[in-house]
Amino acid sequence: MTFLTLDHLCAALNLESFDVEAAWRVMAPRGRIERRADPPPKQAGVLVLLTGEDGDLRVMLTRRTERLNGHRGQMSFPGGRRDDSDRDFAHTALRETGEELGIDTAGVALLGALTPIYIPPSHFDVFPYVAYQRVLPPLMPNPDEVAAVYPVALADLFDPENRIVTEIETVAGPLTVPAYTLGGQIVWGATAVILCELEMRLRAVRHGTG
Repeated sequence: MTFLTLDHLCAALNLESFDVEAAWRVMAPRGRIERRADPPPKQAGVLVLLTGEDGDLRVMLTRRTERLNGHRGQMSFPGGRRDDSDRDFAHTALRETGEELGIDTAGVALLGALTPIYIPPSHFDVFPYVAYQRVLPPLMPNPDEVAAVYPVALADLFDPENRIVTEIETVAGPLTVPAYTLGGQIVWGATAVILCELEMRLRAVRHGTG
């Protein structure tokens, strides 16, 4: 089993050079669809929230309810659309995570940011942040937004058996995509791309290439 620590995580987020496009291509081999500028994309912040101890770090994934307008039933990170009152996208990610998981995020420590990503179907620019709290308070997920929460071992990203190619049913029809299988769920799309960037950054640190 891959042994990962907070030191690995912080080093991964602070690499001086990193080929994010190469990391993205692992989970989006056909590339990201060109970003539309008109109308301007909506904006959101999401939180890659980790908990636990060195060697047993876990990332919190959520499954969206079927009642949501976009990306219903899909695996995602807690987060959501930026409000005009939010100071920045990190504030958006923390506020939305608190609302979705029903927790006070005052004890959550921001560790750094991953690369912003454009999501074509919903026309969103998404800004991912990585954060940590050793022990989370009891979760009370918002039933309108969160169908279930999955604490997934960060080390599971390194298991080749957890990376697959599968067919997904979308509103536009069936789509063959690369994906992770984590927590008994299929994780694909932007969530998988963000996770893959984090995985590849951690691999670079552990292999001494950062």
